[in-house]
Amino acid sequence: MNARAKQIIMLAFVAAFLFASGQLQKSLDRDRDALGLTISQPLQDAPPVLALTTQALGGFRGLISNFLWMRADTLQMNDQFFEAAQLANWITDLEPHYSQVWAYEGWNMAWNISVKFKDFSDRWRWVTNGMVLLRDRGLQYNPDNTIIYQQLAWIFQNKMGEYLDDANNYYKEQWATEMNPFFGPNGTNFEALLHPQTAEDRTNLYILVHTYKIDPVLAEKVNEEWGPLDWRLPEAHAIYWASLGLQQAKEHPGKVVPTDIIQLRRATYQSMMQAFQHGQIIPNPFTGRAELGPNLAIIPKVNDAYETMMREDPNDAPHISIGHRNFLLDAVYYLYEDNRMAEAKKWYDYVGKKYPDKTILEMQPDSFPRNITLDQYAVARVQGDVTDTSSDTTTEAIEGLLIQAYENLAMGDDDRYAGFRLLASKVYTVYMSKIDKFSSDVRRVGLPPFPDINHLVLSRLLDPQNGLPYDARAVIRSQLRIPGDVNAPYGVLSTNFIPQTASPEPTNAPAATSTSE
Repeated sequence: MNARAKQIIMLAFVAAFLFASGQLQKSLDRDRDALGLTISQPLQDAPPVLALTTQALGGFRGLISNFLWMRADTLQMNDQFFEAAQLANWITDLEPHYSQVWAYEGWNMAWNISVKFKDFSDRWRWVTNGMVLLRDRGLQYNPDNTIIYQQLAWIFQNKMGEYLDDANNYYKEQWATEMNPFFGPNGTNFEALLHPQTAEDRTNLYILVHTYKIDPVLAEKVNEEWGPLDWRLPEAHAIYWASLGLQQAKEHPGKVVPTDIIQLRRATYQSMMQAFQHGQIIPNPFTGRAELGPNLAIIPKVNDAYETMMREDPNDAPHISIGHRNFLLDAVYYLYEDNRMAEAKKWYDYVGKKYPDKTILEMQPDSFPRNITLDQYAVARVQGDVTDTSSDTTTEAIEGLLIQAYENLAMGDDDRYAGFRLLASKVYTVYMSKIDKFSSDVRRVGLPPFPDINHLVLSRLLDPQNGLPYDARAVIRSQLRIPGDVNAPYGVLSTNFIPQTASPEPTNAPAATSTSE
């Protein structure tokens, strides 16, 4: 056989091998694409460098990204965070369709790297970096991947909404400042977003959609389903991204990991619980700062969220029911504080019917009635331990309730003023009834008359040097019709003075019976 014939045969073998290899590669690409392991199709709308890299490197992308991942981990351990972050960007460029890479890098920035910094502004920068990485880049290449939505919701719910990081209040303030132009001073300004009338409205809409990736139509739908929510606070955004993830799961069931669905559901009802506990921004005109208070308007929807999750996740229902019961008991107490007694009674009866095998109070002593009244429950929540008869502890609790009452009166919240003041009166009456029951025990000391305790608290609050700001003192004096110079110490008035708007005070005589409903 001459040399030319050998060359022809060799070329034929090479062509056959190349054809077989091409067919095998197509099969491998289909399998890898189905498993989400790599990119078998060109990226859409990707930067030219990324599109070229992902096609040119082929299977070597995985090897290179593994090396970069190990290098980034070493840099982070040596506190070289900025270099590690740059490598993280390269890793996600090499594996843009591998959602676990995005989830890990976003979580790593928001949790691990952020806490390495003492300055809260530096921490916030890294929390934001993690959020932006997932929201702006991860979802760009993985719009139907539930794990990225779950991680986004987790940043809002846990990192920003919870109190696990000592910089959490700083995070909330920064986010509220960013969201205020879009959602207004009440946090629910959807009208200007959905129907912009001015150039400012149109600019705000553009920034909200293109920078923060928030669709106001969907946000309003989420607010109607779960709210009213304050969209300046992180809990609303946790529910928004969790809702988007659950929507993608329904549209792309073949790409869903069951555990991601569970996490998205948990992000929803846990964020609802947080929004109930501290989902209302309450400006304090006397300090110039804002405080967080409970959002009582969403109590029915929080209850529905818990019950829905228990139905949809029966395996975890026993665990969810613990949180549900705790929520119901909190709702009763917060409504009682707000002087919304009919609603408090409604939910108090509901928790008794929903969980009839549970005592209302944890660690309830045998000597205490099993079916306690609403008043008894509220008083026990204040005292912490229904068997406690320490005069110092009880006096401190009563004074604390009165302080909260008068602070709310100064801020114009008459319902919470009445609720806290009533609760202080109930705590006093219950304590004195115990003194009567255990009168033979000399260790159990009675309290001063309730008007005296009330007078002492007001004296402190209205003191010009150490009390509340001038405006707050003026409001309290006006509301209670307290005579005298608004700048004069309250102590110059008679110790027997009782504000004209106050309800009848309990006397120093112990009550014959416990409180009633």
